[in-house]
Amino acid sequence: MGRTQVGTSRAAEDALAVLGQQIRLARAARGMTAEELAGTAGISRTTLHSIERGNPATSIGKVFNVATIVGVPLFGVDDPSELIALRRRGEERLALLPARVDRPRRNDDDGLDF
Repeated sequence: MGRTQVGTSRAAEDALAVLGQQIRLARAARGMTAEELAGTAGISRTTLHSIERGNPATSIGKVFNVATIVGVPLFGVDDPSELIALRRRGEERLALLPARVDRPRRNDDDGLDF
């Protein structure tokens, strides 16, 4: 049994396109060629162009790595220490969640206690 293919939502497509544009603009502002950035990131120029075009099939790790290299803020945070703090707050909040979430069971006893 194979994976079910799920399409990309319009909001996700828009976010990918915006991030790709920001990466390309930051690369140009730094005077970096595609070849230089791809080499620094350890990816091919083809992968870099996919990132800059907002291709949803590109690994999110590669996208975030390239964004970081050219200085595009992730999650609206410019300072890396702020991103670390944001991560820790998220981990603390997640630790408070139950290990799993079950759907409420349906009780057909009409509210009777016996």
